[in-house]
Amino acid sequence: MKLTKITPRDEDFAKWYTDVCMAANLVSYSNIKGSMIICPNGYAIWEEIQKIMDAEFKKLGHQNVQMPLFIPESLLNVEKDHVKGFAPEVAWVTHGGEEELEEKMCVRPTSEVLFCDYYKNVIKSYRDLPKLYNQWCTIVRWEKTTRPFLRSREILWQEGHTMHETEEEALNETLQMLHVYEDFQRNVLALPVIVGLKTEKEKFAGAVKTYTIEAMMYDGVALQNGTSHYFGQDFAKAFNITFLDRNNNLQTPYQTSWGTTTRMIGAIIMTHGDDHGLVLPPKIAPTKVIIIPIGDDEKVTKTINEITKDLDVTYEIDDSNKSPGFKFAEAEVKGIPIRIEVGLRDLENDEVTLVRRDTLEKIKVKTSEVKNKITELLDTIQKDMYNRALNRRNSMLYEAHDYEEFKTIAKEKPGFIKINWCGSEECENKIKDDTGLKSRCILEEETPDGNCVVCNKKAAHKIYFGKQY
Repeated sequence: MKLTKITPRDEDFAKWYTDVCMAANLVSYSNIKGSMIICPNGYAIWEEIQKIMDAEFKKLGHQNVQMPLFIPESLLNVEKDHVKGFAPEVAWVTHGGEEELEEKMCVRPTSEVLFCDYYKNVIKSYRDLPKLYNQWCTIVRWEKTTRPFLRSREILWQEGHTMHETEEEALNETLQMLHVYEDFQRNVLALPVIVGLKTEKEKFAGAVKTYTIEAMMYDGVALQNGTSHYFGQDFAKAFNITFLDRNNNLQTPYQTSWGTTTRMIGAIIMTHGDDHGLVLPPKIAPTKVIIIPIGDDEKVTKTINEITKDLDVTYEIDDSNKSPGFKFAEAEVKGIPIRIEVGLRDLENDEVTLVRRDTLEKIKVKTSEVKNKITELLDTIQKDMYNRALNRRNSMLYEAHDYEEFKTIAKEKPGFIKINWCGSEECENKIKDDTGLKSRCILEEETPDGNCVVCNKKAAHKIYFGKQY
């Protein structure tokens, strides 16, 4: 029995990523081009993400619903900017059985129009607002190039869709959910994300404003890890959604949507993984501890029973007939945060060995102290993983003060480059054409301190540019 060999990360990052996905049994390729099979190890991580995020959504008053999978062409076309943005990625259904459909339908690429079609029938009064809905579902976007978790034609995600009485409420919702995502990714996934506003060119089709969560991977490339959109009244007006306000006057509500996907699993892999495989932050790890008996002995079994009796974290016992070395490697490739090795040699001193997955450090612990040490160590690993990722991310953040400096950094160094920018799409396009870098996010809280690095006109924003997955 052999584990899948993993290409060294610094030798070929793309191959390393695919190798980790396969070696950790997170995904498998299918015969359906562009779609992946999420295996039990991968889906267990998604279940943890769902469980934690869903609880946060519900604390804030959101309810889960399920919208249809298909959207008639006429319904998709109601909001013109929206359909124009998604047209290249839409998958169409033209037949039902052997009959050609009177009107073709797309497999939902996103669900704004479905929610609006529903809201126009259920929102009549200010008493019906706000509507705070979310759904966990699958969408389809006909991507040309696909990679496990990062880009797939069939995407597993969550999408929130809300309607509000006032603009202020809707804007607050947009930012509130952005910060729910930010907090989750920082404190649970141990990802040091950057939060900001998308440019007009890069915002979501049909949105007034799009806010983004930008994570930087180990190789310095950006991964957009979640977005929150403020739609204003454009969709509501297109769908003729109105309500009677507190003065009995007819008004149009204000709308938001926000979403994240299994792409976050890709971010975990590419931020924290190493040459041994996956490294999972303890807070998201489905199994936090794996216990490996060394030798078939009554004393080993008794010690494991004592350790697990009051253990209040998820754990597995690998009592298979594989060799200890194979079990150690298998635990490492799966990214389980703590490994406990229980063998007779250690038990002579009433000890077991704890191994940190993030550093592979071995720690001797008295059997009576294992439970407390695990609690302490899980917290330490979570914090250390975030700080290592933060330090690496910060080491690849640059600032350019003129265009030549920008191009030099873009050519020689991976990461994000902060610049003063005038706000014009012309300058944004020039950067992409010259360097391949795209705008990541506008930093609304930072004030420009010079002219635009591209055209030298007055700057309107501080903004990050970088390569993206």
